[in-house]
Amino acid sequence: MKSTFVKLAIATAAAISASAALAVEPLSKPVNLTFAAQEVGTAAYTYATAIQGAMLKGLPQGSNITITTTSPGGVGAPIIVNGAAKCDVVMSNSAPAKWSMENGILGKPATKEIAAIAGGLGHDFVNVMFTKKFVESTGIDTLEKLVEKKHPVKIVIKKNGTLGELSAEKVFEAAGASLDDVAKWGGTVEKTGGDAIKSGLQDDLYDMTIDHIGAGQSNTTELCLTHDMVDIQLSDKTLANLVSMGYDYITVEPNTWNGQDKAIKTVGSQQLILVSSTMDDSVAYALAKAVCENASDLGDAVAAMKYFDPKVAGSKTITGVPVHPGAAAYYQEKGYKVE
Repeated sequence: MKSTFVKLAIATAAAISASAALAVEPLSKPVNLTFAAQEVGTAAYTYATAIQGAMLKGLPQGSNITITTTSPGGVGAPIIVNGAAKCDVVMSNSAPAKWSMENGILGKPATKEIAAIAGGLGHDFVNVMFTKKFVESTGIDTLEKLVEKKHPVKIVIKKNGTLGELSAEKVFEAAGASLDDVAKWGGTVEKTGGDAIKSGLQDDLYDMTIDHIGAGQSNTTELCLTHDMVDIQLSDKTLANLVSMGYDYITVEPNTWNGQDKAIKTVGSQQLILVSSTMDDSVAYALAKAVCENASDLGDAVAAMKYFDPKVAGSKTITGVPVHPGAAAYYQEKGYKVE
């Protein structure tokens, strides 16, 4: 009897889910949307143009998606889409979207009216490196040893307001310290641009760097080809703390960087299509469907998007924020995981 009841409950839940998915009315008229990206030449712009093409395939004839270059990037993106104040669609990263919704970022209040269309559009990761000279001279070969010894390390990271800089802060927090502590140890934290980070490490002006990047990133690729660097494996505890903050586990394959002969288990925050939670359900449904059903085209356009998996694109570990109800209806209809 209990088994029959359980089966009936599951069948009823599935029917309700399917009914919810089918409740979204199909679009009958063209729509006009703005899609905010960073400037031409950035990864965000490349992603946006590929996604624009995929989305248009699922919208009524005559629809238009205009790409602007008004986004500050993955960290600031949740702010400009909040309530559709400045755009309809934007590329973000999942962790900053989560931080922005929960507490606010970059000195801004929490952004409550944001929702995900699809996540997991990339393969970026937290990258921690020491110079080989630093490791050999100190014997410190993990971040946790560095924190334990409170060594006066010289760190160089990206500028304020970047995901690289925020990730460096989160990494130290996850290891039980902070970037402010480094000065107390007698060390320094320099924040600058990518070229200066590369040249400073090449000249041994700094001992380590932390960033959030993808395989093939030009400055790190050149750095590892011209200078001996050591890829740092974070402890399981530190990684678990980072996951609780909004990152997700990811593996950096061997030989991603010159001299890196072992896989590195780390975490990352992937690209996310973010919209206002006030977007019409039918539009959100159409966008999610178009992106997911043109996944192979996205992978052909941008190599990092080959990792995009529609079956998990609506899971909260991937998106960081709730999925838009219209997009959720599509995932439910397909039987994909959605939260």
